[in-house]
Amino acid sequence: MRDLTFSVLRRDPGCRARTGAIALNHGTVSTPCFMPVGTHATVKAMRNRDLEDLGVNMILGNTYHLYLRPGQEVISRAGGLHRFMGWRHNILTDSGGYQVFSLSSFRKVEEDGVSFRSHIDGSTHTLTPEGVIDIQTAFGSDVMMPLDECTSPGIPRADAEQAMRRTTDWLRKSRQRWRELDAPFSGQLFGIMQGNFHQDLRRTSAEQIAALDLPGYAIGGLSVGEDFPVFRDFLHFSADLLPEAKPKYLMGIGTPEYILEAVEAGIDLFDCVFPTRTARNAQVFTFSGPLSLRNEKYRMDFQPIDEECRCETCRNHTRAYLRHLFKAKEIEAAVLATFHNLAFIQGLVRSIREAVSQGEFPRFKQKFLARYAGGNE
Repeated sequence: MRDLTFSVLRRDPGCRARTGAIALNHGTVSTPCFMPVGTHATVKAMRNRDLEDLGVNMILGNTYHLYLRPGQEVISRAGGLHRFMGWRHNILTDSGGYQVFSLSSFRKVEEDGVSFRSHIDGSTHTLTPEGVIDIQTAFGSDVMMPLDECTSPGIPRADAEQAMRRTTDWLRKSRQRWRELDAPFSGQLFGIMQGNFHQDLRRTSAEQIAALDLPGYAIGGLSVGEDFPVFRDFLHFSADLLPEAKPKYLMGIGTPEYILEAVEAGIDLFDCVFPTRTARNAQVFTFSGPLSLRNEKYRMDFQPIDEECRCETCRNHTRAYLRHLFKAKEIEAAVLATFHNLAFIQGLVRSIREAVSQGEFPRFKQKFLARYAGGNE
């Protein structure tokens, strides 16, 4: 499958928000869509059946971690990542670039790729633009991301420009390799916009990657520690630069405030470890804002996490019980909290799609955030 089919179904007249459908190798994805992160070929504390029950049909896998362990050969011999993990729906895999830049104790960036030392055993490896396409093709990824150079806020402009240029050069090489492959199972290659927090660099990046006519495009380098107003301004600016006829993917966001802002800017796909990671640390979403289940005030609180939530956790368990599980360090605590957090986000995204379809998204966003900002603690 070489051609990705993306259809915009509805546009909200009050903003850039839209609903759509992306046809991929393992089914059609309704957008906007939140992708839970399955770093090691599993969404932590969740069974595949649980994800399906929540309506999830696209998750994210991490190329860096899976390349190091269990390794490309194991996954390839298993018949690809879908068979290896028993997941019959879509998988987007990132390039591993972010992890190289954030986890590796040693890295050397050159024009033909990046060398790094494994955070697991210290062994040395090299990722190239062509190599990450080979790896993700062996995985059988439905959507694959190219190698890019991630940068942090506040770096010198010259460094940001160099990283943007290198990211585009790597994308050209990745695209060439992707077009050369004659694989029986061919995923879709998205381009990544970089440019740090410089509008002219982001404009140049967008123009260069759009010229490559790829199936979809991602915005990288946002939600990396900058203040929310800066994130918001660069998100809207960046999203407007990408082709309207292609899916737009904002990498690494997963809280209600950021999701709502992304949708308003016209984003179709987003992912983040936040809902699952914070659940394992006893922080859960409610319509009145997040709460920490370890708080003493919940010791005798026999209401569900959220009275309006109809997930399995909220139907069957109380805050007091969940607090007890966390204090006792029981595994079930992470399972129940994770299920709730993903159910909450999936429900939010479904409500967003409905609001956009009815032309009511700006009102929905304002009403949701007014309540959510009230807080629990």
